[in-house]
Amino acid sequence: MSIRSAGLLALAALLALAACRAQPAEPQFPKARRPVAPIVGDTFSTEDARDRLGEAEEVMELAGVKPGMSVADVGAGGGYYTVRLSRIVGAKGRVLAEDIVPETRDRLSDRVQRENLDNIAVKLGTADNPMLPHASFDRIFLVHMYHEVQSPYAFLWHLRDAVKPDGLIIVVDSNRPVARHGIPPAQLKCELAALALTPVKATFLTGGEVYLMAFKAAGPRPEPAKIKACAD
Repeated sequence: MSIRSAGLLALAALLALAACRAQPAEPQFPKARRPVAPIVGDTFSTEDARDRLGEAEEVMELAGVKPGMSVADVGAGGGYYTVRLSRIVGAKGRVLAEDIVPETRDRLSDRVQRENLDNIAVKLGTADNPMLPHASFDRIFLVHMYHEVQSPYAFLWHLRDAVKPDGLIIVVDSNRPVARHGIPPAQLKCELAALALTPVKATFLTGGEVYLMAFKAAGPRPEPAKIKACAD
């Protein structure tokens, strides 16, 4: 090998090393110190069955959803809450529906187009990052899905700055063990408190097992390494 070729190889190696060093390190988050429920399909047979229970109407009233708001439905699934939020925020409002399963996202996108819901956008997120734009939403809804989040602290860290300064994160879940597809309210409060999110409303819905908690930011987002995981 010539001296020139050897020099070029050495330069290339140095540039590659510098590029690697220039890449920011991926933040390290604590793991959940509790079970994580597997993702399952909708347990209700039809949307009409869900409507008869009246949960969505009650949730949106408690959450204070109003015309013109910008809201996100994270873990939107088939779009049950998405389309109902769309009706309330109206033509001047916006709904972003997110899911992490490409096929589910595609089916919801087809539904939005089929039903001409012009105020809804649909996007794909990842298991630990819903990929929401910064400071964009009056309300972010996590409905019957938080107990399925594999990396709750990473998920919340990425999600919390997507809410506007006066906005709220709305969690709806069931008061039962994670293994039975719910999460006890005390566990939920602890995990969100680890991200400096504090509850401003907490109430059980009609029927007694499903509850709603609304959270707002109570301080700056902590550095990932300083997040303390809650015990089960």
